[in-house]
Amino acid sequence: MDKRKEISAPRTIVPACSISEDSGVVTLSLEMPGVQKEGFEIKIEGNELSIVGERRDAEARGRYLLRERRTGAYRKLFTLDETISRDKVDASLANGILTVKLEIKEAAKPKRIEIR
Repeated sequence: MDKRKEISAPRTIVPACSISEDSGVVTLSLEMPGVQKEGFEIKIEGNELSIVGERRDAEARGRYLLRERRTGAYRKLFTLDETISRDKVDASLANGILTVKLEIKEAAKPKRIEIR
């Protein structure tokens, strides 16, 4: 077995993300495996949505001979426009997927105009 030195520099992991919109709700789905609910910080400051989470590995006994699992801080930033409500934000975590739902303001939703 090839013994390799582990480089222990802090790493920022940019999580894979999908964004969808349906019925006036924008949904962000981010892959953040290994991050526990308590390890997240989600906040909105001005027009920026910041999602930060940290994945820690279990303490190893002895020293690593090989370590391929990534640990470190996840970080993703989004710029929100005026159509997104800052007051109606919901976040949930299941199976390593963080889901953040943002409501579109009523005034920004499309309206259908009936012809009389």
